[in-house]
Amino acid sequence: MSDIRFDGKVAIVTGAGGGLGRCHALELARRGAKVVVNDLGSSMDGSGGSSAAAEGVVKEIEALGGEAMANGSSVADAAGVKKMIDDTMAKWGRIDILIANAGILRDKSFSKMTQTDIDLVIDVHLRGSFMPIHAAWDIMKEQNYGRIVVTTSSTGLYGNFGQANYGAAKLGLVGMMNTLKIEGAKNNIKINAVCPVAATQMTEGLMPPAVLEQLKPEYVSPGVMNLVKEDAPTGVILSAAAGAFSIARIVETEGAFVGVGDDLTAEAVAAKWDQITDTSRTLPAFKAGGEHGQHMFAVVAGGVKA
Repeated sequence: MSDIRFDGKVAIVTGAGGGLGRCHALELARRGAKVVVNDLGSSMDGSGGSSAAAEGVVKEIEALGGEAMANGSSVADAAGVKKMIDDTMAKWGRIDILIANAGILRDKSFSKMTQTDIDLVIDVHLRGSFMPIHAAWDIMKEQNYGRIVVTTSSTGLYGNFGQANYGAAKLGLVGMMNTLKIEGAKNNIKINAVCPVAATQMTEGLMPPAVLEQLKPEYVSPGVMNLVKEDAPTGVILSAAAGAFSIARIVETEGAFVGVGDDLTAEAVAAKWDQITDTSRTLPAFKAGGEHGQHMFAVVAGGVKA
């Protein structure tokens, strides 16, 4: 098997001053990529220099013999994102890889959650992924090449107490990915999601030290490299933890036709509930929303014929 290399490629990693982002940035650099290490600086518009954390990762990359530059923009600020993209293009003239990793937590039970708690988390996770991707999108289209990774979470896919804001933002990223995999296909832009479980600043208070020791963030990055390589898949959710990897998918049961008109009642749905929810008859994952509609019409047609 040939080595996975990124020679000549330019990568942006947001939230790369520590944790997962730092590990992704270092691994990309080891494999030949030029890396923009983004981590929030003191100014919301990205001016005034980069954070010490980002500068530190740049020094680590340079010590490896690689090329990197620090960027202190907020991913939730339009001017800051524009500065990050403009600085990257001015220095290297292209953007091949974008890993949207920046994130925060504002955990509270739902009854105690405020509008600010929701807004801040959505700004950083969802808008903070949308804005850099949107800013780089036309550049990637012009190149006919782009590899993008968004960072989702098991909270978004499955739920977790006290994280309604975080879960909403993280599942929103999957929805965005599912559309961009379609829109980017003709221009060789591939987008995937990573669902990591790792010991970072965001998780250090949530798990025992012995567990955290097994969940090193560097154990996630090898999987991410496969999501941004030349022959990467697209539209994949890759779960990663402690050296183990799996694919998460949204799937649907085969379902049942209940009826229309006077035959369609709540009681009629209840009568067929076991068939509707029968997970032993699960379909392959749909590639686009249109396939979902086709399936539902097929169920209707089959039911009418019966």
